Parts: sequence; structure tokens; C-alpha cells
Amino acid sequence: MKRSFEGAIWADRARAGTANATQRPKPAGTRELSPLARMIAAEAVPHAISPVVFAGLIRLYEFIVIVASGLGIHRLYVDMQAHEPLSWRYFLAVSSMALATIFAFQVSGLYSIALLRTRVEQLGRSGAIWTMTFLVAAVVTFFVRPAGDFSRIWAASWFVTVLFLLYGGRLFISSLVRRWTRQGRLVRRTVIVGGGSAGENLIHALEAQKDSDLDIRGVFDDRGEERSPSQIAGLPKLGTVDDLVEFARRTRIDLLLVSLPITAEERVLQMVRKLWVLPVDLRLAAHTSKLRFRPRAYSYIGNVPTLDVLDRPIRDWNFVAKWLFDRIVGGILLLLALPVLAVCAIAIKLDSKGPVFFKQKRYGFNNELIEVFKLRSMYVDQADEKAAKLVTKDDPRVTWVGRFLRKTSLDELPQLINVAIKGNLSLVGPRPHALHAKAANLLYDEVVDGYFARHRVKPGITGWAQINGWRGETDTSEKIQRRVEHDLYYIENWSVLFDLYILLRTPFALLKTENAY
Repeated sequence: MKRSFEGAIWADRARAGTANATQRPKPAGTRELSPLARMIAAEAVPHAISPVVFAGLIRLYEFIVIVASGLGIHRLYVDMQAHEPLSWRYFLAVSSMALATIFAFQVSGLYSIALLRTRVEQLGRSGAIWTMTFLVAAVVTFFVRPAGDFSRIWAASWFVTVLFLLYGGRLFISSLVRRWTRQGRLVRRTVIVGGGSAGENLIHALEAQKDSDLDIRGVFDDRGEERSPSQIAGLPKLGTVDDLVEFARRTRIDLLLVSLPITAEERVLQMVRKLWVLPVDLRLAAHTSKLRFRPRAYSYIGNVPTLDVLDRPIRDWNFVAKWLFDRIVGGILLLLALPVLAVCAIAIKLDSKGPVFFKQKRYGFNNELIEVFKLRSMYVDQADEKAAKLVTKDDPRVTWVGRFLRKTSLDELPQLINVAIKGNLSLVGPRPHALHAKAANLLYDEVVDGYFARHRVKPGITGWAQINGWRGETDTSEKIQRRVEHDLYYIENWSVLFDLYILLRTPFALLKTENAY
């Protein structure tokens, strides 16, 4: 279902070309929202915490607790008191028990956010599972009778210690989850797309769910008051779908739920064409549809079935992996680049008056404005901070040293500061284009329908488009279209290995300087 929607969006974008430029959502900050929408968007909202990553860290903590307790007590009593060094029997018993316990916790739902909020229930369930696992292991040991006996004092001490540490950890986690839930860090900030009776039914169904993690902020609908009133099931209608794009760029939105029926394919596609540029999960509610798919085709929000239309790219553990890759590899590259930066700085100062660095506003993740660092390659009085005029071959604004820096892309090296220190750039990703960059005298978003979909991930110093030859001057609409196509391919197919491949290919791509001025 998700792929079919994406295919329809791409086909429509190809047909539309530049004809729909006036109908596209405007860049962030240029569209006026209703007073209520502005007020909600202005609320202080903390960064979300991934439940998947959080649950993974709890699993790791509890696994370490079980293993470390068993080995630690063995060291303190069996080894030091009974003079029996650690053998494979103890190590196998400890690691097997840890794995079995974590698996049983997982099957019992002990890592769900809803259960982590409780205290009595999760303590009772975790204590019972640990006890049952321990008893099963004792029975298996009795019948298997491995070579040599286990110390009874070690076993009893291990059981009590793990139980105490599990309870202490679970109580702390419960308090943490409750606090983060109140702060909005462990809830999904949700918007309903489509009002009327369908939207009202969806809201009632969602509100009937026990322990829901949704925080519904409002409704957006293109229809007028007669078909979609200003209040839907007690929630305000905040604007149109075009307003929603601007709203989601001003505040954190995690989930968009479309309440339109599946059979209204054209209307659904019209909405999705506008909303796919946002870095959010997009789901189509299917609870009232008479058209039924196989159960595996649905994902569920409580008991409400939904169809996955689009997923937020690079999320959960993938986000952690990319963040670590950027900070670690980016930090190493920055240290290695310091001597080169020093030589370039001296050359810039000797060549022309002015600062070594040049800072420029560009669009970053979700169209946020970020400030990127570059080595100055133009004369100070002719610098173009907004990139209103593209640099062309033999451009008189570029200094002699600057021409060399731009040809070799050495002027981009300071962006490692953005990656390793500021964190608003990635090593690999779609290039962050300047605010007023143009192709064929048109702004990029006027040339390519869906241009801002490339901002669903953090921009990068290098990217899939750059190593495939689409760098440098964009004097034709085809050049920027091909860049965006490569950027979107990268977003849909991201992996750490893909990032590493692009990074290793980048030095060879820089040898081709015919498009770099």
C-alpha cells in the first residue's frame, strides 16, 4: 500500500512539472497560520525520545545486571572464598539465564511504554518471570546434572541480588517514563487530516484506547464549515492541509492520521502530495472501511487499524547509528583537516582582505534555517550570503585563492564543524541549498515539485547526487531535478554502509571539477 501511494505521488509529480508551482506549499515561515495554530506551534516542545531505543537500552541494562551480578558474586564468594576459578559452567549458566529472562520479559510485554508507566504491575510481573526462570533453570540443572555442582550460596545470592536490582531499576524507569510522558517526550504528537463525520469517528475511536500514547493537537481540513466544522469531537480545526505543512515545520509533529475513506483515492492522493515533504509518519485510518486487507497489511494504534502510507526516514536505532557515525567519523576528519584548514586560512589572508570563514544561511532538516561554515572564496564586498546569483565560470567575484578552493571543494571543509560540533549537518545527505538559489532563473522549489521532500533528513557535506556528477552550477532545470531525484533515492535507501560508500567515493568525485566554479 505504501509503495503504491509513493508511485502515484511520483507519477503525478512527473506529470505536473512546474505547472503547479503556485499551488505548492510555500517555504517555512512564509505562510500565515490562524491565531490558534500559531499559539499551539509556539508552545515549548521537548525533543521526542524513541520508545524503540529506550526499550532497547532497558534490555541492555537488565542483561548487564543479570550477567554482572552472577559473575561478580562468583568472584567474591566462589573464587575468593571457595577457591574455585570461573569455569565454563558458571559462564554458560549466567549468560543463558540472562538471555532467557530478557526473552521472557519481551514476550510478556515488559518493555512496552504503557507497562513501563506502571509500578505494581511491572514489578509483580518482572519478579514472577525472574523467579520462574530461575526455578526452571534449577529443575533443568537437577535432571541434566552437569559435571560438578553449582554453589548453593552463589545461586541464592545471585537470585536475591538480581531481584533487588531489577526492582530498583524498574522503579526508577517507571518514574522516568511518567515524567517524560508528562513532558511530552514519550508521546506521539498527532494531527488528524480530514474532519467531518469521518474525522469525528476516528477521534472517538482513538480516545477510547487505554494507555494511548497519542497527543492529538488538532485537525486540518481543506473543506469549508458546512462539511467540516471548526470543532470536531472537541478538537479545533486549525487550518487547511497547506497550513499543516507550515504548522509541522514550526513545531514537532510525529504522526499524521488521514481520516478520509480508502475509496476516496483522489482526495487522499491530493493530501499526500502535499504532506509527503514532511519528516513524519503518515497513516491512513481504516477502521470504518468495508474494504478489508489481510491482517498483516495493517498497523495498529491500539485497536484502530491503519495503513502505512509513508514512514519518517532514518528513525530509532538508524538515527542513533547515523548520529554516532557523524560525530565519531566527523570528529576524526575535523582533526585530520586542521592542518589543511590552517594552510588555507593563511592563503586566504594573503590573497585578500577579510575574514577566513564565511557563514551562510541554508535550509536544514525540516526546512529549519541553519548557518553553515565555509572558507571565504569571494571578495568581502561582493559576497552573496543568500546565493541570489549563482557562481559561474570565471566569476569576477571569486578571488584567485577562492577559485582553487571551490574547484577542489576545500572551501567546504569547515562544514565539519557543523557536523562534529554543532550537529546541524551530517557527513552524508542532500546538500543544504542556499535560501535563494535558482535554476534557470526560478527558485529550486518552483522548478521541482516536492523539492522540500529532500529536507526530511539532515543535510550533508557530500551526497549521492554529488558523487554521481550533479554538483556545481545549476543553470538548467534538469540539473536541479536530477539532484533532487538522487537525494530522494538516498533518503529511501539509506544505510550506514551506503553512507560509508558515498564517503569513500567522494574524493574520487572531487577530481571531476568541470562543473565546480
